Amino acid sequence: MRQAVILGLCFGVLGAMMVAPPLSGQSGEIVMISYAGPSQEPHRFYLVEPFQQAHPGLTVRLVPDEAGEYVARVQAALAASRPSPVDLAPNGEPPHLRLIGLGLLERTNTDLVPNLKLAYQAFVEKSQGYGVPATYSLIGIAYNSQKVTKVPTSWKDLWDPAYRGKVGLTSSSSNLGLGFLVAAAKMNGGDEANLEPAWQAIRSLQPFVIAPNPTALAQLFEREEIVIAPLWSTDAAVLASKGLPIKFVKPQPGAIAIVSFLSIIKGSQFTQIAHELLNRVLSEEYQSKAAAKPYFFGPTNVKVAVPPEAADYIPTTLNEIRRLQTVNWPVIVPVRAAIVERWNREFAR
Repeated sequence: MRQAVILGLCFGVLGAMMVAPPLSGQSGEIVMISYAGPSQEPHRFYLVEPFQQAHPGLTVRLVPDEAGEYVARVQAALAASRPSPVDLAPNGEPPHLRLIGLGLLERTNTDLVPNLKLAYQAFVEKSQGYGVPATYSLIGIAYNSQKVTKVPTSWKDLWDPAYRGKVGLTSSSSNLGLGFLVAAAKMNGGDEANLEPAWQAIRSLQPFVIAPNPTALAQLFEREEIVIAPLWSTDAAVLASKGLPIKFVKPQPGAIAIVSFLSIIKGSQFTQIAHELLNRVLSEEYQSKAAAKPYFFGPTNVKVAVPPEAADYIPTTLNEIRRLQTVNWPVIVPVRAAIVERWNREFAR
């Protein structure tokens, strides 16, 4: 699968821009889970606003939720035979697989999403027929260039004694924290099925500063409470756009690539027209704007080129793409609850 994803990133296909037939006549409020902070802006400006202009009777309310708290509300509504309180949600690969297993996602009607033919096939396959691959981001190392004099090049540089007490981490309840846990296992002889080397390595990293989620971790950089941390490429880019001295590197043996899918939630009252949002998120217009400064979301439409200014945050060469690491999520997802419980037991304060 890793090779398939990498090959999928390397080769494009040709095709004309495709637009789904408009679905109009409905009114009401569509509720869509989104990101927190500036990372939400592509959804708001380039997805929701054009959609609302095309459908004056509809509004889309964006709700930030990095912890997946909406899932319990959806389950409760469906158990009571009520409509889902959430209509769409973006999810990285781990929660995407979990929601498929829980039966909480609607299968995608590909006839209503013609732009799906322009998405990297390897990403489409990872969706398993639920939602669309909207973007991908990297987990790498962010650092304060005014406080860190030696540019980090490897994941192991986080263990440099010079940074002790100034390293930031986030819980394994987040995809960021879980991805880093797997990276720590692999660089110490483990893998997804053997995380014990990661637990030992992270214990040796103490003391470090823990943030409850990636947004809070980025804020620690702003307050200079940390100088180095595993971080999403997109969050590092936003920090840099604010004028902060935050740099991002893709450490050896490779940054971790995670695909995010936009999916329709089971029980939505807007299932048909929500497919138009799936189609729009794959459009060249949306993808090119989300990939541009200051967001640098990885494009999943094969016709969208990575802008030169995104080179620090998105792979732009074949060699960089080949060095990317992926995670065997089907091995991790079934034991995620136990991983989070252990993290909280060992490191939560």
